[in-house]
Amino acid sequence: MLFVPADSERKLARAAEAGADALVLDLEDSVLPERKPLARTMMRAHLDAFDDHSRWWVRVNSLSSGELLADLVATVPARPFGIVLPKIFGPDDLVTVGHYLEALEVAHGLEIGAIRIAVLVTETPSAVLRLGELISRSYPRVTAVMWGAEDLSSAMGAGDPRDLQGKWRPTYEYARTQALLAAHALGVEAIDTVYVDFHDPDGLAASCAVSRHDGFTGRVAIHPNQVATLNKAYSPDAIEIELAQRIVAAFASGAGAVAIDGKMYDIPHLKAANRLLATLEVSHG
Repeated sequence: MLFVPADSERKLARAAEAGADALVLDLEDSVLPERKPLARTMMRAHLDAFDDHSRWWVRVNSLSSGELLADLVATVPARPFGIVLPKIFGPDDLVTVGHYLEALEVAHGLEIGAIRIAVLVTETPSAVLRLGELISRSYPRVTAVMWGAEDLSSAMGAGDPRDLQGKWRPTYEYARTQALLAAHALGVEAIDTVYVDFHDPDGLAASCAVSRHDGFTGRVAIHPNQVATLNKAYSPDAIEIELAQRIVAAFASGAGAVAIDGKMYDIPHLKAANRLLATLEVSHG
């Protein structure tokens, strides 16, 4: 998900060619308060130039900011695929924003539920503490759970969320893990946070390898130069695809466990192989 300031003509012009699966026009942190009205106008004009909005999202301001309703009034008629909702305090915020979207969808002749939500669930201490509540409800609009550390650190008046070796400090590792588990419990995409040094492709690749191994399915990009690395990191390579195909074929006999190249594979491996192959069908279909 490549984030693009909605008030920057230069960055908007480059966004569509970056190769990102999702493009997020940002009305929030990358836009100064006095430029938010302009950003809304530019966002609408930009989306109006495209017939296919399936890759386009809009990050709105938070429910507590006082800017959200103005954002939604500008955004819904532009018909993006979805909104990125930041800085929630708990599940109630999702319910409230869902009601706002429903009313605006009806007003503009859209199908109810047409606008999806990717929700940032770790940017306030309250949201982190209430993540367990998130999975007790159904949110048909929510297609992705995201996490971030910088806003949580700011909310607590804390310092750098990373230690001197670049690893997450315990509070943020906890938030990351909880967000990851919540995404999979809800059955939606788990989107990892930004890698801030966009001049360090090797560090980004290494970080993404860990991220994907942990179960994240995608990541936020803040610079077009990060997109190719992310696309490669979160896509299965030829060796992974071949092994998944061999696992599925080996289980076709009905066995509960199989041996491939001297290693045993059981039902969880079969499920993982089917899931990997299913992602290929989605990406190519």
